[in-house]
Amino acid sequence: MAFDLDALNREIGHDPLAITEFALGLDQKAICTTNFRPFEAVILHLVTRVRPDIPIVWMDSGYNTPATYRFAEELTKRLDLNLTIYHPHRSRAHRESVEGPTPEIDDPRHATFTEEVKLEPFRRALAETAPDIWFTALRAEDTMERSRMQPLSRNADGLLKVAPVLHWTAKQMYQYLQQHDLPNNFDYFDPTKVEEKRECGLHLQH
Repeated sequence: MAFDLDALNREIGHDPLAITEFALGLDQKAICTTNFRPFEAVILHLVTRVRPDIPIVWMDSGYNTPATYRFAEELTKRLDLNLTIYHPHRSRAHRESVEGPTPEIDDPRHATFTEEVKLEPFRRALAETAPDIWFTALRAEDTMERSRMQPLSRNADGLLKVAPVLHWTAKQMYQYLQQHDLPNNFDYFDPTKVEEKRECGLHLQH
């Protein structure tokens, strides 16, 4: 199905629900990825209110905070998420027994660490779920790279990449949570990014 992404981004690019309804209205295989970071309840509520059984994919590195795991459990039950979890081939205990603690971001080994705990599990998830459409909670405020992205785009894999809340501010995200009485999680840490404004590489590759 052919459509003008530029025109759509102009017309509905600032309306998360309209973007979500458009993409899911294409009746193609869709997934939504999550990491249960702050404000993730927004994207998960958006996609499941339009398609309750949409597959939700979580690449759990094994390095999440206890609060993040509790939040994931709470939100999965609350929204009845159709959740599939992808883990690295080695557990955190296994990896650290052999490799030692998580390397710092200026350590050359950090790229290998990111590949193992996030990028490879994501490629495996894409291969196994084989989606046509990928929903993500990217926001332009997050990083400079993301500020240059569009809510609807085609990525290098040929997927329709959908970022419904790309143009929303933290205030708008908070208001959505309040409006729908949704929980939040601020006790979150991503060892592949470390710094809040740093890219892990997943959205640069895909």
